[in-house]
Amino acid sequence: MGKKLSGGGLSPTQQAAKFLGVSVLSGAVLAGIALPAAGLVGLAAKGSVEEFDEIPANLKQPPLMQRTTITDANDNPIATVFARDRTLVDLQEISPYMQKAIVAIEDSRFYEHGAVDLKGILRAVNENARSGGVSQGASTLTQQYVKNVFVEEAMDDAAKFREATQQTIGRKIRELKYAIQIEEKLGKKKILENYLNITFFGQQAYGVEAAAQRYFSKPAKKLNLQESALLAGIVQSPSRYDPVNDEQEAKKRRNVVLQRMVATGDISQQEADKAKASDVALKISKPKNGCITAAKGSGFFCDYVKNVFLDSPSFGDTREDRAERWNRGGLRIKTTLDQQAQESVMASLKDHIYQKDKVAAAATIVEPGSGKILAMGQSRPYGGDAKANETTINYSVDNRMGGSNFGFPTGSTFKPFLAAAAIEQNKPLNQVYPAPYEMPYPSPISGCKTTYKNLENDQAENEDESEVGPYGLKEAMEKSVNTYFVQMLADIGMCPVTEMTNKLHVVQGDGKQLPESPSALTLGSQGISPLTMATAYATFANRGTYCSPVAIESITDANGKALEVPKSTCEQAMSVQTADSINSLLSGVVDSGTGARAGLTGRDNAGKTGTTDFRKNAWFVGYTPNMSGAVWVGSPTQQVEMVNIPIGGVFHEKVFGGEVPGPIWRDAMTGALAGKEAPRFNRVHIPDVPRKDKDDEDDGKPGRPGGGDNGGLIGGITGGTADGGTTTGATGGTDGGVIGGLIGGENNGGQDGGNANGGWPEPR
Repeated sequence: MGKKLSGGGLSPTQQAAKFLGVSVLSGAVLAGIALPAAGLVGLAAKGSVEEFDEIPANLKQPPLMQRTTITDANDNPIATVFARDRTLVDLQEISPYMQKAIVAIEDSRFYEHGAVDLKGILRAVNENARSGGVSQGASTLTQQYVKNVFVEEAMDDAAKFREATQQTIGRKIRELKYAIQIEEKLGKKKILENYLNITFFGQQAYGVEAAAQRYFSKPAKKLNLQESALLAGIVQSPSRYDPVNDEQEAKKRRNVVLQRMVATGDISQQEADKAKASDVALKISKPKNGCITAAKGSGFFCDYVKNVFLDSPSFGDTREDRAERWNRGGLRIKTTLDQQAQESVMASLKDHIYQKDKVAAAATIVEPGSGKILAMGQSRPYGGDAKANETTINYSVDNRMGGSNFGFPTGSTFKPFLAAAAIEQNKPLNQVYPAPYEMPYPSPISGCKTTYKNLENDQAENEDESEVGPYGLKEAMEKSVNTYFVQMLADIGMCPVTEMTNKLHVVQGDGKQLPESPSALTLGSQGISPLTMATAYATFANRGTYCSPVAIESITDANGKALEVPKSTCEQAMSVQTADSINSLLSGVVDSGTGARAGLTGRDNAGKTGTTDFRKNAWFVGYTPNMSGAVWVGSPTQQVEMVNIPIGGVFHEKVFGGEVPGPIWRDAMTGALAGKEAPRFNRVHIPDVPRKDKDDEDDGKPGRPGGGDNGGLIGGITGGTADGGTTTGATGGTDGGVIGGLIGGENNGGQDGGNANGGWPEPR
């Protein structure tokens, strides 16, 4: 077809002026859509031209909303997300049939006129005058494209959308001026390409490439004649001509397009008749949008990545700016997710806990030294069907990032933070405390800014009545002796623990700092997320250096430009010696302590179990030098007590941290670490503390007053620790009295290093 301007060779500006005059005199809609003449009452041609001149010179063309692809660390796609399903393609990637069909039905004189089709306007005016209403319009493809640009810019802003679509003279004048500019700047082929990429084809498909995939499961360049005609027919009214919901109406419209293509000389009547005789052969592909479609159970990680984007100032000054950028899409986000680790986590969760169980599980793995999140999953799938035990709440993260309101109480997995604080305060690794079966929480007790009295009236007690001290730190950690750590907190005060958890960025699930209370800073009574716990334990593996968690490796925008992404920040949270000491202590937990069922074979590994009051939560947090993982099992609503309960098809009389979460951690880490290096911890020697009774017989019973040297040793140590004795023990044996007195002296005041006979003191 030839390319010539209508209007006798007039310039675009002269065309516009002529058009304005015709519109005012005849009652046609400016820019090509006809309106009743009454709509122009009071509008003078001079005023229209002035308004026309006041419009800014350049049309701001926002980047079109496209799909964003999220990949794992090896660039394998894990999810596609979009506000609008659109993939931009060049004109040569669009079937010639499609190009001809859209021009034939929407603007058959597209290659003959300029920005405005004056003949089309006059035809519309005559038809509307004859019908007495508005039955026909004359917008060119260029004008339609301009209108779509404003609709695109409006996004989800209702006010902007109304402004972009309302039938007013002012909007038509604005579209006219921009259409003229677009014609001069882009040319016909680029305008057609842009139009086919921006226009809406129904069924969530924006642009012809998305439409071809949606209706026919093929790229736009492979569309045949009848498929192209069907898509071209949808544009005028995507709801009315939707072939999914009304195939017959869509077929009628398709045949109108085919006949129009005959009229424009694009196809022969024989070709049209053959195409008309064919059925509407749809091959529907549902749009794979959002984190619900994420591969390998990574929907929650996908959602976390989105929240990281929306939360990071790197991508916009305000959350609204960042949300707009996210919705614009066109990004390629490479994440830290390790496919092997993710598959292993999901397989372990599936093996040990069922989707239909009364309780759920969540697991997260991070890399010490880099903060990279390698895996994140949970037993309940990502989705909105509560009856099917689906959820969109990410149990692994804080509330601000899509998690539960407060996280989950961690139980004894908190004890290593207290131990690290005590070691930083120069407490010896063989520190001994009496650790009775039960005892009240300490009062008064010092905090960072004040001394607290009567904070808690409850008693702390051990898991079993046989757990009675004295204990050294190593055995107390392995057996998870509650009263030992309550006494440790009473000894050092709460402030060192608060300072330690602040350095480890251990906060509640709602983002608030942990309260200064004995139960919170000893036995993990406050809710914390698995990601927070895994990252904090990674600090031990990283020899005392904390690295903040990161999920994004890199981002490129729609133009292939690299964006700056948040980086992990690392800082020394404790001394290397303290971290090495914790590694040695927690290695004992998986070797022979409460976490024995979680232990890995052939690798240095360490960890800690945790079980909370009424068994509503059970944890295992553990690590190797190169991976750290946290597993939580419990009721998301905190309503289920895990007693006499089936989990994963296995009946449990009582759930412990080492019994359900421990094996989940073991299997997840085994698969995640398969084929990886097996570095070793830098261990330190922790002296054993003898637990013989007073008469030197290992019968498990307390020593009697007046025993020999060994009985006096234990009695003196215990008495000196409990009473804080500043003098040596009396008649209970020289060694016992001396050591008891020394330890008691370290503990600041008191009376005796043991009772009068050097035996066992009464519990206090």
